[in-house]
Amino acid sequence: MSKKVKLETLDDVTIRFAGDSGDGMQLSGGRFTQTSAIVGNDLSTLPDFPAEIRAPAGSLAGVSSFQIHFSSHEIHTPGEEPDVLVAMNPAALKVHLEELVPGGILIVNKNAFTKKNLKLAGYESNPTEDGSLDDYYSVHYIEMSKLVTNACEGLDLPPKTVERTKNLCALGVLFWMYDRPLEPTLDWLKKKFKSKPLIIDANTRALHAGYNYGDTAEIFTTRYVVKKASLAPGKYRNINGTLASCLGILAASQKSNLNITFAGYPITPASTLLHTLSNWKNFGIKTFQAEDEIAGIGVALGASYGGSLGITASSGPGIALKTEMMGLAVMTELPLVIISVQRGGPSTGLPTKTEQSDLLQAVYGRNGESPIPVIAPTTPGDCYFATYEACRIAVKYMVPVIVLSDGYLVNGSEPWLIPNPDDLNDFIANFEKENTSGEKFLPYKRDTNTLARNWAIPGTKGLEHRIGGLEKQNITGNVNYEPGNHHEMVQIRAQKVQNIVNEIGPTAIYGKKTGDLLILSWGSAHGSCRLAVETLLEEKLKVAHASVQWVNPLPPDLKNILSKYKKVLIPEVNTGQFRKIIRSEFLVDAVGLNEVRGKPLSPASIIDKAKELINE
Repeated sequence: MSKKVKLETLDDVTIRFAGDSGDGMQLSGGRFTQTSAIVGNDLSTLPDFPAEIRAPAGSLAGVSSFQIHFSSHEIHTPGEEPDVLVAMNPAALKVHLEELVPGGILIVNKNAFTKKNLKLAGYESNPTEDGSLDDYYSVHYIEMSKLVTNACEGLDLPPKTVERTKNLCALGVLFWMYDRPLEPTLDWLKKKFKSKPLIIDANTRALHAGYNYGDTAEIFTTRYVVKKASLAPGKYRNINGTLASCLGILAASQKSNLNITFAGYPITPASTLLHTLSNWKNFGIKTFQAEDEIAGIGVALGASYGGSLGITASSGPGIALKTEMMGLAVMTELPLVIISVQRGGPSTGLPTKTEQSDLLQAVYGRNGESPIPVIAPTTPGDCYFATYEACRIAVKYMVPVIVLSDGYLVNGSEPWLIPNPDDLNDFIANFEKENTSGEKFLPYKRDTNTLARNWAIPGTKGLEHRIGGLEKQNITGNVNYEPGNHHEMVQIRAQKVQNIVNEIGPTAIYGKKTGDLLILSWGSAHGSCRLAVETLLEEKLKVAHASVQWVNPLPPDLKNILSKYKKVLIPEVNTGQFRKIIRSEFLVDAVGLNEVRGKPLSPASIIDKAKELINE
């Protein structure tokens, strides 16, 4: 019979799993996330793993973590300081302890605190034995390695394989503490390792060992309940930004009856898009792994020329390499979608860390005669709608479109209300029909509203025309070097992008419709800014939040919105790129808050900066 424990109800909890890159922290966090989604909590996650993915075991550089914030009410961020830290070794404790809230719960794998690991982490004494933690935190020392070894006794598995199951043991402890069911994880194990029954058995035993330890050990006196969140009615699933983006591409294909060709070169963190789409051949999606970034976008543009919708994806350094081909897409006026999964650092500096790094590159980073529309999703689930809209606009206006996602969005997850495909905007491809009139085909004859030319598929009777990098005459498509014609074509291509404002709905304002301060965000800064404004409004301050999805062209009502507030604050995970655009476009003395730490914005920093500006 299990011991009697107190049951305490909480509104929300932030848990961080931390250990070596090989300790399975992403897996443990992912399973806790999936289970919390099934329970019905609102949630937000932040996977965080090092670029030094093969750093020596036990080293500070090799620490990997996964943070989940789950709640009984709507939330917008993965949390800041964790309420619970699971430290699988000394390095994980060293790296993350300072962020654990005072009095927070600390769960430590005591078996990992060996002399070697303590030395690697820079500890002069063992914090699990010297009492240095006990006065500040609620500490639970668990011999996880010993637990899984005992649990897996009798299985014909090497000790190293058994040791790897300790992450499931830690997960089992957390499942018990927060009243989570085991069944979803047990079902997942059966599917994941269906050809390896011994691995299923070992992980199942480890999970039960952790859960039963929580139930029977005298060190735990309290369990916690986080009730189901009151979300809008409908059918939900847990989703990350990668899957949402891919589903957006699939929806675009289904709504338009267009073939999709996705061509890309593997680059972190954009590679997951290629990996996901490559499994969807049954939906008619073709994927191509190119030998370099330029080849990837070249194949995508060639596919668009041939009548498919070409899509490519990369991150900062790869986007820079694709620039010349983007200019060719502008000139040929073919649909193309370029997904930039933004990351930290120039070149290959911080490939696994998030940053809003590519905005200026996306808007201005080509020849000045090559304007490209840019859309930025705001949440992992919003990646679906942003990617769908990018595909639709690319085809409707016959332009390349850039989607500015980032590492936080593609790796992070949230509950997602599954949309009705019938509610998506109509998506029609304007293919030119056979020309049997005997008259010459005019490839640059345009729609009067969008300025888009019709899509002429090679091999269609009577649609012979020139295409390529030499300037074309308007209407006829003949090679033309006349100054007046070039000026006209430059103006048309620019106006075509500006016409997209007709597709942008009213900008939503959260908070006061007029007041002392507007916090303006774009892309993934949305959640942190929204949480900050919610807190400031509770303190009766005259503030509001507006989030911009289309950053080129900007929303047509944005100028009027900016004029209704005394001051404007623009938080960004860069050095102030959107602030530069807002200042130049609207002559508004916007103030920036810039954190470039490889992590999402801190809501606390936004709150402090907002109060400082209001009180000036």
